Amino acid sequence: MSEENMEEVMVLEAHIRRLQAEVAALQDSRKDLGFHLTGEVRDAMLYLCGQKHEEEKEKLMSRLKEVLGELEEDLKWQTQMNAISLDRCTRSTLQSSGSEVVHQLCITGHCSELAFQVEFQLTEIKDGQTSKRRVSDLQVVMDASDLQRFSSFLSGVEENRDLLLFFRTLRTFSDRCNERCRTFRHFQDKYPSVVSLPGGCRSEVMTLNHPELPGCLLSIHWSVQVSRGGEVTPNINLLTKIPLEALQLFPSLAVGGAAEAFQSLLRILGPEGTLEAVIRAISPTQDV
Repeated sequence: MSEENMEEVMVLEAHIRRLQAEVAALQDSRKDLGFHLTGEVRDAMLYLCGQKHEEEKEKLMSRLKEVLGELEEDLKWQTQMNAISLDRCTRSTLQSSGSEVVHQLCITGHCSELAFQVEFQLTEIKDGQTSKRRVSDLQVVMDASDLQRFSSFLSGVEENRDLLLFFRTLRTFSDRCNERCRTFRHFQDKYPSVVSLPGGCRSEVMTLNHPELPGCLLSIHWSVQVSRGGEVTPNINLLTKIPLEALQLFPSLAVGGAAEAFQSLLRILGPEGTLEAVIRAISPTQDV
C-alpha cells in the first residue's frame, strides 16, 4: 500500500472513531432519559426516540398535552405567588457518567422592576430510586442600578450557593421598593404644589418645597438596605436645605433637631403618617 493510501486510511479510521464516539454518546443519552425525566414526559420522550411502540402514540401525546397544561398553570400560580417571572431558562449537560450528571443552567427573569440573571452548575446524583442535587459555581448578575444595595448580599449568596435566600430576599426587597414607590406617588398626587420626585417615583428621594418659601427645601431620602445575611431594612431620613436669611427667622436648635424629630415621628406614626405630618406642616393652607 502506498504512503498516500496509508494516510487516507488513517484519516478514515480517525473519522470512524469520532463517529463511534458520537453514537456511544447518543446511546448513553437514550439510556439516561429515565434518569432525567419521569411520568408521561419520560414516556413521550422514549416514544420520540423509538423506545415506545407506535400504537401508544395517541395516548402518550394526549396525556403529554394535559401534563404541559398543568405545568403551565402551576408556573402561572407560582409567578403570582412569588412575584418572580422567569423569562428564559437554558440547560446544557457538561458531564454524564454513570449515576452522576452535571448540568449548566442559566436563568433570566425579573421581580417587579428588578431584572436578574442566575448561572450555576447542578449536579444530580442517582442513589437507587432517589436522586440528590447539589448547586455549585453560582453567579448572580443584576442591573447596575441595583448593585449598590445588593453587592455585599450577592457575595454572600454566591459564596454559600444559597439560591433560596436570593429569591426570597429579592422578593422582599422588591416589595419594600414598591411600597416606597406607591407612597411617593400618593403624596405627589395629593400635594402637587409641595411634593416633587426629581428621579421619578422609583427613586430614593422626594423633595418638599413651600411655594412661598423659595430656597427652603426638605428632602426625604428613603433607601432600602440589604445585609449580607439577607435582612431587608428601610432607612428613611430627613435632610434640610435652608438659606442663611431663613435661618435667622428660626431658632437654630429647632432647625438642627429636625432630623431627630423626624426619626421620633417615624417610630410613632410610621413612614406614611410621618410624611403626611411633615407635608401638611409646610403646605399652603388651601392645600391642607
